[in-house]
Amino acid sequence: MITALTLTDFRSYASATLPIEAGSVVLHGPNGAGKTNLLEALSLFTPGKGLRGATAPEMGRREPGEATGRAWAVAAILTGEDDEVRLGTGVQTPGAARRIVRIDGETAQPGRLLDHLRPVWATPEQDRLFSDARAERLKFFDRLVFAADPSHAAAVSAYEKALRERLRLLVDGAEGREADPLWLDALEIRLGEAGAAAAAARAAALTTLQAAIDTRNDRPFPQADLGLTGEAEALAAAGSDEAAIAAVIRDGMARSRPRDAAAGRSLYGPHRSDLTALHREKNRPAAEGSSGEQKALVLNLILAQIARLADQKAAPILLLDEAPAHLDTARRAALFDEIEALGLQAFMTGTEADLFAPLRGRAQFVQVADGRFG
Repeated sequence: MITALTLTDFRSYASATLPIEAGSVVLHGPNGAGKTNLLEALSLFTPGKGLRGATAPEMGRREPGEATGRAWAVAAILTGEDDEVRLGTGVQTPGAARRIVRIDGETAQPGRLLDHLRPVWATPEQDRLFSDARAERLKFFDRLVFAADPSHAAAVSAYEKALRERLRLLVDGAEGREADPLWLDALEIRLGEAGAAAAAARAAALTTLQAAIDTRNDRPFPQADLGLTGEAEALAAAGSDEAAIAAVIRDGMARSRPRDAAAGRSLYGPHRSDLTALHREKNRPAAEGSSGEQKALVLNLILAQIARLADQKAAPILLLDEAPAHLDTARRAALFDEIEALGLQAFMTGTEADLFAPLRGRAQFVQVADGRFG
């Protein structure tokens, strides 16, 4: 578990260290105090851009008049039964685009962070996840897939890179510059291979997440029947192998060339898939539910994700920004009980400490104000 966190020139923090006791941590204080910044720092102990999706230059602290964010660093100490591990990430020069990762002082690939931590988070932006843009739902789901299957990120990245290159060629052709058909063929082969791998990972993750949801029907959170729209994912769920799925994607991309060139965007492929959810008790789409209902569905999905990660080498940590918002008293208390029952280390934020009253004596309460810990 994390036993210390240090921030240097990160967001609103000039220099701060938080010693962390066993169990959960409640971060309370007014809006703008720096609570979410601390969660974002913790979310960087995994590959990717963290819970805000920000770039590395955006994370550096700025004084008035400074045009570029400063070099910044985030460091954590993980203490286990027999050892201690030090994780660090940040940039060494102001405005640097790529962050460095260090494990016990040695530079490491970002993927190595998953050997030690698996952060999972929920933010207020997800309170209407099922009624917001499709792309945001797919990004959310891909993060869940990636947490248990790190190779999924590489497949999605390869797919997106080939997709951008293909679209550039198609747009050039539409503007009178001839697109090389052989290069388009090669890109669509790559899209088929990477897209098939991504679709297979999504279908497998959906099965395990649904099983985890169905296993626990005593939670006071609404249960969801999950689904994935998308031809490639449907084929994977039906048992097609990746070679067959890749051929379908490749052929579909080839047929879609004229339409994509005219539209200036890619209208076919696994990037157009969507995560769906049916509120089981009410038998209606989650998108039709209130913010509170959608948040409760998302929380149950995240708890299912935690269960899915239970057999991983690295322990999951739970980051909940404004967790009490839109939850009634009973569900709020049940969420806290569930976190404790799962043995999770959770970091939760809220403006009022009283919202976390059921955790008194069971969690560490930290007041945050102006980038400092009280």
